[in-house]
Amino acid sequence: MVRPRKQINLNPQEPDLANVVATLQRQLLEQQLETNRLREQVARLNQIPQANEEPLQDNPVPPVAPQVPEVRQGVPRNVEVPLVPEGIQANPPLVREDLLFERFRRMKAPEFEGTTDPLEADNWLIDIQVILDFMGITEREKVLCASFALKKDARHWWMTVQMRKDVAAMSWQDFVAEFRMMYYNSEILAAQQDEFTSMKQGSMTVLEAVKKFEQLARLCPELIPNETAKVRRMMKMFRTDIAKQVSAGSSPPTQVSDCISRAIRAEYWINQDKEARAQIFKAKKEEKTVVKQFQPRQNQESYPKGQINNSGQNSKQFGKNKRKGNAIGQ
Repeated sequence: MVRPRKQINLNPQEPDLANVVATLQRQLLEQQLETNRLREQVARLNQIPQANEEPLQDNPVPPVAPQVPEVRQGVPRNVEVPLVPEGIQANPPLVREDLLFERFRRMKAPEFEGTTDPLEADNWLIDIQVILDFMGITEREKVLCASFALKKDARHWWMTVQMRKDVAAMSWQDFVAEFRMMYYNSEILAAQQDEFTSMKQGSMTVLEAVKKFEQLARLCPELIPNETAKVRRMMKMFRTDIAKQVSAGSSPPTQVSDCISRAIRAEYWINQDKEARAQIFKAKKEEKTVVKQFQPRQNQESYPKGQINNSGQNSKQFGKNKRKGNAIGQ
């Protein structure tokens, strides 16, 4: 019995050429960076003379051509792998900036288009600073990444900064100062400070009031220079019934966290007391309604049909007759 032969697939699936070329280019850039780093190390070693040895002569270090990895599996023969000519060297700063921006994109940093709300601007500045600190980059690179996230009106503002400042030598603190000068308007900040000093809890819950309190406090730190001043300002913000319970006892709160936790507990028990009183009032109201509905039925059932309760009218008539008799007797 003749076994059937296995059919050989003469048309294997061709690989994705774009992915292969992109992989090769990325590997080439990484090798170029490594090559430049090795050159700098060799140059530094040549400049430092060793002990008991004559200083080395200034012989140029022969250039090391970047080696492209041999990737032939899955690549068709008619595809040429891009190579860098021997006489041309890549620019390391540009390569580093490309890799830096690629890392920054992966962090999904928020974009900023400009605003008239200082709270919104401050939120963006905090978010972007957290990302930049996590990346562990230099001051100049922080400025590059932050300016890359500016869009629309904010991008036009940054272009004006570039015309009057040397942004290449700008530190991150300089960028923050320029940003706050633009988006922390003095008039808006003054209005925010007035709102902060006169803020009251009102109908808000404790958590809602504390959230708004913290937002306004970020824009006027000079009004609450320490923890004690912040607790005192927060106590004035709470409702009177809550503030009384928070400050009750021999040890009033000295920390913000303690003040907030006491206010939450006080609000809970105040709401519980209000609910209990509301239930009692509702029960009494329902009881009065039932009594009013039952009273007319009882009066109608006391007299037969066709008879009317004229007791009130009879008493009035008796009073009139009595007064009339007294007048005749006189």
